[in-house]
Amino acid sequence: MTGLVAALWCVGIGLTVLTTVTLLGWVAAPKTALGHGLSGVFRTAVNFWLVSHHAGFSYGHGRVGLLPLGVLVLPGALLYRGGAWMIRGLGLPARPRIAVAHVATALAVPYALLAMLMALAVSAPELHPSAWQALLACFLVAVIAGGLGAARAVVAAQVAAEARGRRVRSGLGALLRLLPDRPRSLVIGVAGSVAVLAAAGAVLVGGSLAMHMTESDRVYDLLAPGIVGGVLLLLVELAFLPNAVIWGIAYAVGPGFAVGAGTSVSPTGVFLDTVPAFPPLAALPEPGPAPAVSLLALAAPFVAGAVGGVLTIRTMPSATSEAAPLWGFMSGTLTGAVVAVLAALSGGPLGGGRMATVGPSAWQVGLMAALEVGISAAIAAWAANWRILRRPEGEEEPARRRKRRKRKARPAAARTPEIAVPAPAPVPEEPRTVPEEPPAPRPSPYAPGPLEFEEAEPVLAPRRPRGRRAPDPLPELIADEPAPPEPEPAPEPEPAPREPEPDERDGKVVLEGHIVEDPEPEPEPVPPPREDPERTENRGGAIYVLREEPRRD
Repeated sequence: MTGLVAALWCVGIGLTVLTTVTLLGWVAAPKTALGHGLSGVFRTAVNFWLVSHHAGFSYGHGRVGLLPLGVLVLPGALLYRGGAWMIRGLGLPARPRIAVAHVATALAVPYALLAMLMALAVSAPELHPSAWQALLACFLVAVIAGGLGAARAVVAAQVAAEARGRRVRSGLGALLRLLPDRPRSLVIGVAGSVAVLAAAGAVLVGGSLAMHMTESDRVYDLLAPGIVGGVLLLLVELAFLPNAVIWGIAYAVGPGFAVGAGTSVSPTGVFLDTVPAFPPLAALPEPGPAPAVSLLALAAPFVAGAVGGVLTIRTMPSATSEAAPLWGFMSGTLTGAVVAVLAALSGGPLGGGRMATVGPSAWQVGLMAALEVGISAAIAAWAANWRILRRPEGEEEPARRRKRRKRKARPAAARTPEIAVPAPAPVPEEPRTVPEEPPAPRPSPYAPGPLEFEEAEPVLAPRRPRGRRAPDPLPELIADEPAPPEPEPAPEPEPAPREPEPDERDGKVVLEGHIVEDPEPEPEPVPPPREDPERTENRGGAIYVLREEPRRD
């Protein structure tokens, strides 16, 4: 429903503008030139509206397909605004590319159907617009213009949501942001090449008009349109200006163009016959060899290829090694396809007979442009990629450095100056002592194991070193086999007396050459007898039975 409302809005405003212009021409021109009565004026306005979408028509002397491309600005601007209005109602879509495609299709379908119905409604024997051309042309114009408007609105909403402070100035720039990286590089390269070719064609047309201004004034005086007619004639000339620029591109590429059957205007020579009395056609060169100055335009395709190849490689997300010439040639091939489409739209029949062939040949211009622009783009892409690969890793490209400086300087320039207000005198505050918290221990990079073991406590106390002391009241322990607890173990035999060591001298100790009597050791206190005379201990898996016996003197 939103697409139908936007389509009706675009159709209504476009018809209103063209009906007003047609009424002005009907008042200034003879009454039968633009139709009989107001109904004829409205029918003529509808035909002009169809022509503005590049939909042809037929009349008694043949078909008219040579249509002005400049009139596309009116429906294109309306559809551009219509697409932006439709997608704003959806908010910020999660999938912007699919949302833009849906909006463009929803706008183009009802718009094309309305155009076909109007073409059928105003059809008459003396003037018969083509219904299928109206359907196809209006659908394509609505898809392209509405899609660009929707894309710009989506990207503007994204920029506003991200608060980056940037502005999208054109639908093409918004469309580039929605494309993937590699296709975006190709589109930028093709746009650069087409821009160079268009500049060359505009220079050719402007220079030729300046050189043949006298012939143009003579044709204007011959027509004698008057004031209102002169204004309308100027509007028609401006509408055909894009066609003239495309014809200049065809001349620079090589094949040139024709102004009637059997004619040719190209760098190889100029062959002309009688041409219509239209002031811009007075800029055509004289029959014979092509002007020498115009031959400089033959370098335009190679310059365009160099620009396109460099732009394609510079905007790539990453540098390529062997594929750089292939990407450049692909950019040149796509440029040739675009030029072929423009050549087909800029020409067409202008009635029957000799004027059935007007304009450049689309396939010849496209093929020559693809070869010339493609080869030069491949060489330029290889050279640009070689320079990028030789650049040190830390060095940044000049264009990217300038862009980064602009982004940094833009917020500073946009910042509003603040009024300096004297601040109050600072009041000294007592220092606050904040207890310092101990630093938290650094976590271990290793995760703890699922099982942790603790060191078991020793069963027996460590044994003291053996020294010269009184004999232990307990007898020496003899490791026996574990026995059942019922029978008593047999008494242990008495240990044999220990022989004195040679250092012992009968109770005498030699100390620094003097003999000192060894004092008798003090008797150690006898521990009281235990309640249980026997106890057992486990040492290394063996069971020992400990028994206390009275001390022997």
